[in-house]
Parts: sequence; structure tokens; C-alpha cells
Amino acid sequence: MLNDFIIWSSFIVPWLSLFFLDKQTIKRFMPVAIFASLLVTVQNELAYTYKWWVVKETILPQIITYFPFVYGAFLVGTIWIFYFTFGNFKLYLLINLAIDALFAFPLNEWFESLGLYKLVNYTNWEIYLTFTLMAVLIYLYQLWQQEVLKGGPE
Repeated sequence: MLNDFIIWSSFIVPWLSLFFLDKQTIKRFMPVAIFASLLVTVQNELAYTYKWWVVKETILPQIITYFPFVYGAFLVGTIWIFYFTFGNFKLYLLINLAIDALFAFPLNEWFESLGLYKLVNYTNWEIYLTFTLMAVLIYLYQLWQQEVLKGGPE
């Protein structure tokens, strides 16, 4: 019961938080959030293939990607992080390092203890390093996206 609550909350609550952002902010950062979620989806596909971890409980067991996290907390969290930090890479990186550490260590341990998933051939440090690398990639993507939107058709 607790696991179902956590899983559904990690999907629904973040989306509800978007009511606190204006439409322009969501439009501005949704592409980078989708790109980030795509990267994590690829990571989940690789994790399934190489047995990096095994998902034990989810809302969509037919889908390899851990859908509630990737398309809930992670996608919407990316929008919020960019909202507060974009334009200041040092702050962005610092916030990401802190959030990634929180996820990779205490939250990951807690989720594993609840039986949501189990790391097999992947460590907490690999999660941390992978997410940090992705944070840099998605920041670069957003810089590129900003340039594309600014240049637009004339």
C-alpha cells in the first residue's frame, strides 16, 4: 500500500506542481525536460539489457522504463530546476549535484528497502555520476534550444 502511494505520488504530484508555473515557463523548459526524460529512458533500456537494476514494483509493468519516476518526478523536476537556475550554470550544477546525491544515496537506499527496485550491476556512485553527466548534457541542450528559438524564421 505504501509502495503504491509512493509510486503514484511520484508521478501525479509533480504534474500538479506545474499549476504554480506560468504557461511560458512550461513552454520554455518542456523540451529540455522531454530530452532529459528521453536520456533516462535510454538508461532504463540499457539497465534492463545489462541487468543494472531490476524493477520490482511499478504502475506499468509492461514498460521497461520506470515510468512514474521518469515521466513524473524527473521530467517535472527538470522544469523546476531550470526555472530556478537557468542562466547561472554554477548554481544549476550545485543544485543538481545536491539533488543527484539525495537521490543516489539516501532515497535510492530507501526505495530499495521498500522493494521498488534492486540495483544489480550498478552502484549508487554510478547513479550519481550518470545523473551528473546527464545534467551537464541537458544544460547544453537547453543552451542550444534557446539559440534555436531566438534565431527562428525571419
